[in-house]
Amino acid sequence: MSSVIDTVPLIELCAVTKTYGSGLAAMQALRGIDLRIHQGEFVAVMGASGSGKSTCMNILGCLDTPTTGSYLFQGIEVGLLDRNQRALLRRHYLGFIFQGFNLLNRTSALENVELPLIYRGTAIALRRRAARRALQAVGLSDWENHTPGELSGGQQQRVAIARAIVTEPVVLLADEPTGNLDSARSVEIMELLTSFNRNQGITVIMVTHEAEMAAYARRIVHFKDGLIAGDHAQEVNN
Repeated sequence: MSSVIDTVPLIELCAVTKTYGSGLAAMQALRGIDLRIHQGEFVAVMGASGSGKSTCMNILGCLDTPTTGSYLFQGIEVGLLDRNQRALLRRHYLGFIFQGFNLLNRTSALENVELPLIYRGTAIALRRRAARRALQAVGLSDWENHTPGELSGGQQQRVAIARAIVTEPVVLLADEPTGNLDSARSVEIMELLTSFNRNQGITVIMVTHEAEMAAYARRIVHFKDGLIAGDHAQEVNN
């Protein structure tokens, strides 16, 4: 499968700024960035703390909105959507993976994976079947009845990935997905993300501080002081 399967960008940011606060307390997190990401890309987003990369990811995930500029998703101006419409975009097109896993502690792996489908109103039999498929995809079919406390860190992140893919998203947004894992578990998680990108065509956008993890991506975007300081493709061996 081609890494870029469409000439029209899946995601496009045009002259996007983001300012928090006002007057003397104003802090400009983004200073006018332009970014295009096509369907099927695997992009690593890097930069120091405070560089703007997390703000950019929040905007891409419809968790925040630009102060000025525009965000287009599949050619649709996200800024023209109301809150409910943005929620629907998140629910039906985006999957989220977090550094801290964000699993419900007293809930089984299967039930954690089902959560996005509950929000969609999916019937119990359908969501249970989809959750089992997602757990199988991350190699955890035998662990569906275990709670997060009964799982290793790597297994918890696999559950979180299963929860992110159970809705069959167009885009996976991963925020430091290996930040709480040792090197062996980190490699396992990166191989999973790579397989979803390569085999299913899911677009992956990943924030990371780790060059070893960014090496799995086919493109690296560097943020510095609220601007994109570098954007280049790279060869990968996986």
